[in-house]
Amino acid sequence: MNLIGTPAKRHGAIVLAVLALLATSGCGRGITSTPGEAPNLEKWVAEVRARPAPPLEQIPLMQQFETFEYAAQAMRDPFSTAFANIDEGSGPRPNSQRRKQQLEQFPLDSLDMVGTLGLGANVIGLVMAPDKVTYRVQTGEYMGQSDGRVTAVHEDRIELVELVPDGAGGWLERSATVALEDK
Repeated sequence: MNLIGTPAKRHGAIVLAVLALLATSGCGRGITSTPGEAPNLEKWVAEVRARPAPPLEQIPLMQQFETFEYAAQAMRDPFSTAFANIDEGSGPRPNSQRRKQQLEQFPLDSLDMVGTLGLGANVIGLVMAPDKVTYRVQTGEYMGQSDGRVTAVHEDRIELVELVPDGAGGWLERSATVALEDK
C-alpha cells in the first residue's frame, strides 16, 4: 500500500509543507531580541521621557464683580397683598349667578362667523364653533371664555365686549370682534 499516493499528490503535499514552513517562519521576527540589544519601542519610550514637558496654559483670571447694595427697603413690596384692599365693588364684574350659554365654552378666537340672517336691526349672526355646529347669535347674548357680551351684529362682523382681569383684583372691559371670513 502506497501511503503518499500518486506523484501529483506527493508534489502537492511538498508544496503545502513548504508554504506552512514559510508562513510560520515570518511570525517570530522582531519579537525576540538578543541580550544587550534594546528593541525600538524601548528606545522610543526613553526618547519621549527625555523630552521637556510642554508648558501649561495660563489659568484664566477671575473676573471681579461689582458689589450692589439693595436700597429699596422703603419701597412697596410687589408680592404683598396690599392690592387686596382695593374696593372690589366698583367697576364692571362678571355675573357669577348668570347661566353660561353654549358659545361660552369655546375660546373667542376659535369661533368663526359664517353668515347672517335677517335685515336691518333684527340681524342674527351665524357662528360656527370648533364642534362644527353653527349657532345663532343676537345682541345681548354671550360668547367666548371671557364673559364676552354681544353688543352689535352686522352683516360682516359681530362686536362684543369682554371682561378681563386687570391684575389688581378688578376687571376691565375690552372690545373684540368676530369677522365674517371671506372664502
